[in-house]
Amino acid sequence: MKLVIVESPAKAKTIGKFLGKDHTVLASYGHVRDLPSRADEIPAAIKKKPWARMAVDVENNFAPVYVVQADSKKQIAELKKSLKNADEVVLATDEDREGEAISWHLLEILKPKVPVKRIVFHEITQEAINEAIANPRDVNQELVRAQEGRRILDRLFGYSLSPVLWKKVRTQLSAGRVQSVAVRLVVEREEERRAFHKATYWDIEATLMADELPFTATLVEVEGQKIASGKDFDETTGLLKSDKVRWVKEDEATDLCAALKENVPWRVANVQQKEAKLRPYAPFITSTLQQSASSILGFSPRDTMRVAQRLYEGVDLGGGDREGLITYMRTDSVTLSNKALAEAEQVIKGKYGDRFHHRRQFSTKSKMAQEAHEAIRPTNLSRTPEQAAKIIHGDELKLYRLIWNRTISSQMADAELLRTTIDFEATLGDKKVTLRSNGSVVTFPGFLKVADSGQKDTQLPALKEGDGVGPAERAIIEDLKALSHETKPPARYNEASLVRRLEEEGIGRPSTYAPTISTIQNRGYVEKHGKALAPTFVGIAVTLLLREHFAEYVEFKFTARMESALDAIAEGKLDWVDFLRAFYKGEGDFGGGLAPQIESELEKIEFPTISIGAAADGQPLVVRLGRSQPFIQKGEGGTGNTASVPEGTTYDELTVELAESLLEARAKADEPIGQDPETGANIYAILGPYGPYVQLGEVDKESKKKPKRAGLGRGFPMEDITLEVALKYLSLPRHIGTHPESGKLVRSAVGPYGPYVVHDGDYRSLGSGEEVFTTTLEEALALLAQPKRRGRQKKVLREVGTIPDTETKIELFDGRYGPYVSDGKTNASLPKGTDPDKITVEESMKLLEEQAAKKGTKKKKAPAKKKKAATKKKATAKKKPAAKKKAAAKKPAADSE
Repeated sequence: MKLVIVESPAKAKTIGKFLGKDHTVLASYGHVRDLPSRADEIPAAIKKKPWARMAVDVENNFAPVYVVQADSKKQIAELKKSLKNADEVVLATDEDREGEAISWHLLEILKPKVPVKRIVFHEITQEAINEAIANPRDVNQELVRAQEGRRILDRLFGYSLSPVLWKKVRTQLSAGRVQSVAVRLVVEREEERRAFHKATYWDIEATLMADELPFTATLVEVEGQKIASGKDFDETTGLLKSDKVRWVKEDEATDLCAALKENVPWRVANVQQKEAKLRPYAPFITSTLQQSASSILGFSPRDTMRVAQRLYEGVDLGGGDREGLITYMRTDSVTLSNKALAEAEQVIKGKYGDRFHHRRQFSTKSKMAQEAHEAIRPTNLSRTPEQAAKIIHGDELKLYRLIWNRTISSQMADAELLRTTIDFEATLGDKKVTLRSNGSVVTFPGFLKVADSGQKDTQLPALKEGDGVGPAERAIIEDLKALSHETKPPARYNEASLVRRLEEEGIGRPSTYAPTISTIQNRGYVEKHGKALAPTFVGIAVTLLLREHFAEYVEFKFTARMESALDAIAEGKLDWVDFLRAFYKGEGDFGGGLAPQIESELEKIEFPTISIGAAADGQPLVVRLGRSQPFIQKGEGGTGNTASVPEGTTYDELTVELAESLLEARAKADEPIGQDPETGANIYAILGPYGPYVQLGEVDKESKKKPKRAGLGRGFPMEDITLEVALKYLSLPRHIGTHPESGKLVRSAVGPYGPYVVHDGDYRSLGSGEEVFTTTLEEALALLAQPKRRGRQKKVLREVGTIPDTETKIELFDGRYGPYVSDGKTNASLPKGTDPDKITVEESMKLLEEQAAKKGTKKKKAPAKKKKAATKKKATAKKKPAAKKKAAAKKPAADSE
């Protein structure tokens, strides 16, 4: 029996269909061995070593100490059991560095005494597997050393710099070789937005008609001088970059518009026609797939890779057949195999005609192309999206269609266009002005038959030089108006554009893009505003510290050089220990060494503050990180000189004017807006981090008891809070009436998430704050009868399958604390290290059974009340280490990229 080992059950299931009964295909469930991630995983033999926490012997050639992951022990036992009956081991993990490293770790753990073969393939089809079996090789030790070097490098970076952040910024923070650079990119874009100065400029647009064809012409020159457009203005000053262009402002635009109406006819001064071509894009690589899936399908990089993984590892074709639908999805090569080129030719000629085919072999321009041998493409190009729709649906079909279209269009002929430019000249006294019309028409669609490039026909009439424009002329003027324009600040990155920038800078690799984008959001350094990524104040503070004291290590070119060094290790051109020694100790050309740098800088580092600017009185305005909320500080702070930053406020929005208004509002909060007519207590209007609220009385200094408070909801203008308004909100909750079925009260109030009605613990949101006071009992009952809308909807990642002999479905959800499976009654979190894309029905059933058993055990073991006192001391003693373990588990991994 031949034992074939792959990473995932889905991959094992597909490959198992292609191999005979003399092969047993099992999954390792990803990585089986790694550096310890928790203190209790550190082997006793090294616990007293100074480098024990990193588990990397920095004094002995950076030797790593690996441990078998807890979640892998059971599967390792299963593999060892199967190995006893095997006469050969075939390692069939992925073809990139991660896959090579998994194979090596399996060899180190299993120590097989039978022959071992390593096979690789970039698609899971019968033909590809047969070819791989026929051409085995050994584990590539250079690729393993490159992956191992990357892993140790990330551990050294994270475990060295993260403690600096804990001491100088806030606990629970982490630094990462790639993540910190990604955050820096987002922060620096926000700084550019803050530095931006808006400019307003004007032009003129004419709507014309000729041959019953409407078209437009725009002012481009006045007295031979080009009219300024947005790109001609300096973003930091709002002024022109050059005096060679003319800045048309409102008055001049209005005067020119009036003069153009009076001084007709205009004349056609020049007509130019030029043939042009549009060329198709190269086939997808990992980064471009993530970018296109984001812009076209709205997928996050993580979702894109999750769906692509399923398409690669195989889907059921029916009749017991199973096959991968796309090639390996972690690649930076745009090359297509000869087989794929031949298939594309056959499909294109058969579907569109011979003229539409143009064989192309793209060359990879990326400075870091090395991960795999071929671009991402369908394994069978004759399987059109329409045919694929019979076996896949939803997100899988959407992504398959995107990949198929991109691959096929890359082998199609250029689109041919005819571009036309018409210049109109008008004489305004001693001044000549030029307006221009641009048009283009597709004369041959080529690849546009498949790929939507956004190309739209803009047809212009057949005018010639000398033709007039005006009443009774060849072209008539239907409308003429002066238009105002404003320059825009640099756009924030979205997930797709950040991936593109990382790729351009040579930072990271195909396998790291999606995890990096997720990590910087999960750790609170970056947050989404719509689809855009904006840095949090924590992310800005971390970036300021690293940029000031460890600039070299978050510098783009330095990080790219490290990636190039890892490539050189993979190619056998650089010794991995020499590289790590240079990086960590400074014994080489990778700077002064991270360890010496930390030692020299640590005492110099001060708690970072984020500058806003200078207040009207000249005192500095800064943002500081509070215990749970950032706040504004003026000068040295103190009474009247601090105010919370409202939740959701971004750095580029926090201007000096806004900061001073927030400080003023906070200072006014100490002054009552009036007194309660019933008690005589002072009433205050206060702007908190979650919006304005009113307060009845003061905090009791002895008991620290808080007075009654009532929120008014986010966005309520502070200037509109009168005594009457305050009393109105302090009267809440409002009793609307009695529920006719339960006899219990129905009430309305304003909570942290806005206005609501409630009955017996059942809440429903109201549309506005005013509805709290106007909603009738009938309206409240109708609202309560509607299905509950939760703030965070459960996101179904996929349907895992159906429990055998039942109709009960198991679904995989993206939960608040990570992925989990559910059968509708019981929820079970996936164990650490489990790939959500690879979990099977059988594994899910086991998790659900274990979770259900735990629930039952908890109920049975609940101690009787009379035993509580007797066991209190013992229970307390047991809880202490558990609390430590819980705290340790919460600490983020410090060595993440």
